Amino acid sequence: MSTNPLLDTTGLPLFDQIKPEHVTPALDTLLADAEAALAKVVGPDVPADYDALSLLLDVSTERLGRAWGAVGHLNAVADTPELRAAFNDNLPRITEFYTRLGADERLYAKYKALNEAQKTVDPELRLSPARQRALDNALRAFVLGGAELQGQAKVRFAEIQELQAARSQAFSEHVMDETDAYAHYVRTEELDGVPDDIIQATKAMAEGESKEGHKLTLHMPVYLPVMQYANNRHLRETMYRAYSTRASEFGPSERDNTPLMTEIVALRQEEAQLLGYKTFAEVSLVPKMANSPQQVMDFLRDLAKRARPFAEKDMAELREFARTECGIDDLQAWDVAFVSEKLKEARYAFSDQEVKQYFTEPTVLKGLFGLIESLFDVKILPDTAPVWHESVRFFRIERAGKLVGQFYLDPYARTGKRPGAWMDDVRGRWKRPDNGATQTPVAHLVCNFAKGVGDKPALLTHDDVTTLFHEFGHGLHHMLTQVEDLGVSGISGVEWDAVELPSQFMENFCWEWDVVQKLTSHVDTGAHLPRELFDKMIAAKNFQSGMQTLRQIEFSLFDMRLHAEPGREANVQSVIDEVRQEVAVNIPPAFNRFQHSFSHIFAGGYAAGYYSYKWAEVLSADAYAAFEEAATPATGVLNPEVGRRYREAILEAGGSRSAMENFKAFRGREPRIDALLRHQGMS
Repeated sequence: MSTNPLLDTTGLPLFDQIKPEHVTPALDTLLADAEAALAKVVGPDVPADYDALSLLLDVSTERLGRAWGAVGHLNAVADTPELRAAFNDNLPRITEFYTRLGADERLYAKYKALNEAQKTVDPELRLSPARQRALDNALRAFVLGGAELQGQAKVRFAEIQELQAARSQAFSEHVMDETDAYAHYVRTEELDGVPDDIIQATKAMAEGESKEGHKLTLHMPVYLPVMQYANNRHLRETMYRAYSTRASEFGPSERDNTPLMTEIVALRQEEAQLLGYKTFAEVSLVPKMANSPQQVMDFLRDLAKRARPFAEKDMAELREFARTECGIDDLQAWDVAFVSEKLKEARYAFSDQEVKQYFTEPTVLKGLFGLIESLFDVKILPDTAPVWHESVRFFRIERAGKLVGQFYLDPYARTGKRPGAWMDDVRGRWKRPDNGATQTPVAHLVCNFAKGVGDKPALLTHDDVTTLFHEFGHGLHHMLTQVEDLGVSGISGVEWDAVELPSQFMENFCWEWDVVQKLTSHVDTGAHLPRELFDKMIAAKNFQSGMQTLRQIEFSLFDMRLHAEPGREANVQSVIDEVRQEVAVNIPPAFNRFQHSFSHIFAGGYAAGYYSYKWAEVLSADAYAAFEEAATPATGVLNPEVGRRYREAILEAGGSRSAMENFKAFRGREPRIDALLRHQGMS
């Protein structure tokens, strides 16, 4: 067997063996194999037949994709200078290959011939609905991939893809590096009000560097509690300035994302024009549920109008409380989290810190797994696999003793790991044409929680718990699919503005008493969360929901306008300033550079698609309402029959039908906005 672990794509990735020096030689081999497959498949000897094309091309490109996926994953969770160099050295040739593959006229012709043949073939011999959808998606991808372009336009299109990939990667690196590079050392007395577990953790970080006092960083498990609890206003301002100006002109020029944003958006606009569209926003929406940029902006503005009275009330209360109870007459951006936490404690008589003591990570996982098992008729069991860090765990999902899927869980923040939380696929469910076996899906579930201190387990805030449920929703969508065609199994082929449905759906369970009891055991006493405390959390559930809704709309409208108004990339700041004037009730200071670390749209696939969080929330709230409507005293919302219908209509169907067809199969009708407004206290 080869000594290069990236060439072993038969089983799970050998994460413990992959080294930077393996990357280039492995890709030499895998790209050559994929090139050979492409050359053969477009030749006269291979018919325009689904299985014949898949056997040659899908087998080799899936193998390439899995190896490159492993490298990309390590680049995101275990970044080193050597690995980053290997990744960046190979990114252009990977991008070049996939761009060329997606624009190959000969291959496009084969797919078109296959599609035409379906119209005249005996109905019994036609492709299955799932395969036909995969073929339709592929034909659309060829058009959007430049397959119909000729001459210089085609050459330039390929150049644009390579430039975009490189610039987006640089954007992401700058955000990670700026986050990792920041350190602010303080004395214990400067942390007055900050929770004890954070004081201990920051002291341990300073000691690890043989320094006095406490090390504060911009990683969320440290940054957020300081902003929420530190009585020291000057400290909050210092941290806020550092966080909100990451990767901007206020830091090292070599990590300033200003020119990258301008270039990325300009490249997208040029791509759109080459494809015959007025704007990149139009291109982005072709494979989505929404029909036009105007429809999206109308949807966002309508939601903003509904949320605004609630947001204005939230803000007025916050300013009044800051003045009368906190002695702050001029509420600033670095006071908002602090005053909000104080107001929440005063109004509902509890704090996030108090709640956190009950959500110990082992109990949360046990409760989450139990919920998934009872609702979706599966078992989740510990499993073994090579991992990239000692804190990563691996699990398997079974139904009736048969393997359904597997996942890695990487829960904790650390240096060299990208901020945020995400689900990514390792491989998809697929009936392989090369051996006839069904390949089971595997997923990555990644979060950035604070690790436990000493022998104590990690303590999760309720927001952390919600994040974990959210990412598991994506994971279940990927792993519980029953579709066996690669392009439409699991999350593949699902419209981007519907892909958040299963993730946001899962968040709702974090607000159910029956569920929360099973998620909690106090870190010192083992007691469940008391009902009285839960009732306070429920009362506070929609605390500032108006402000939070407007904040999401602000990001979504900024994203859509930036990509729907050519020329605006010349001054990105002016776009977000205008959007804030239109929708925000809480306008940040002039130095705020949020957009410079907005990786979702500049480095993460959400360009002209960030609205999908709000769009899908309508779907997910309405889907969850089916469980509320069927709740009984015996089952609560955990009704196995409704769980089975949801699993079959949404999770198992994956991308094999349109998201609207999946939704209607489950609900029997189109989605309505009522449940979302009710859930957020805005009905």
